[in-house]
Amino acid sequence: MRLVMSRLYVILDAALVTEPVGDTAKKLLDAGVRLLQYRNKSAAAGKLFAEASVIAALARAAGTVFFVNDRPDVAYLAGADGVHVGQDDLNVEQARAVVGPERWIGISTHNEAQFRLAAETSADYIAVGPVFTTKTKENPDAVVGLELLRRVRGLTRKPIVAIGGITLERAASVMEAGANSVAVISDILCAAQPAQRTKEFMQRLDAAKPAASD
Repeated sequence: MRLVMSRLYVILDAALVTEPVGDTAKKLLDAGVRLLQYRNKSAAAGKLFAEASVIAALARAAGTVFFVNDRPDVAYLAGADGVHVGQDDLNVEQARAVVGPERWIGISTHNEAQFRLAAETSADYIAVGPVFTTKTKENPDAVVGLELLRRVRGLTRKPIVAIGGITLERAASVMEAGANSVAVISDILCAAQPAQRTKEFMQRLDAAKPAASD
């Protein structure tokens, strides 16, 4: 089944929340998030599975598509809708062997060569970034800017997710450059009122010019 991407893709990074991740997930889902990823780079497998299982159940109840970052095994066992892999994780086809044909897979790319390779895989969407400077990774890749988005838009009909330093003020320009969806982390999770910030993002993105392949 083809993945239909919500324009807002929220990444729930455990490193940026101070309450149980299930509580944060519930607030985001109640605010209308319909595409959610859970990222926890430091958790042991057992803890990651337990947390992902809680979020997966909440996401199912809300009708939200839920991805686990990095770990196809955890995504499969927790009942997530899919897994998102990076360049240093299992590749798309290896991840597909774990999660099966019914779940979705996204992959991160950081340059045109990586994007072209990703476009030839069974990945359901391709992430591009960091579009702007980001502080949510310890060793971020080089900033690619909006130009890479514009350049790769014509290379595939797969959905493109832009990630990296995307704020409310920048969101529309990212969509107009060719993204189908924008991944947001700190500008929502670190906001004084994350639920309200989520709604502001959705309003801004709904009003943005559609990407070419929307």
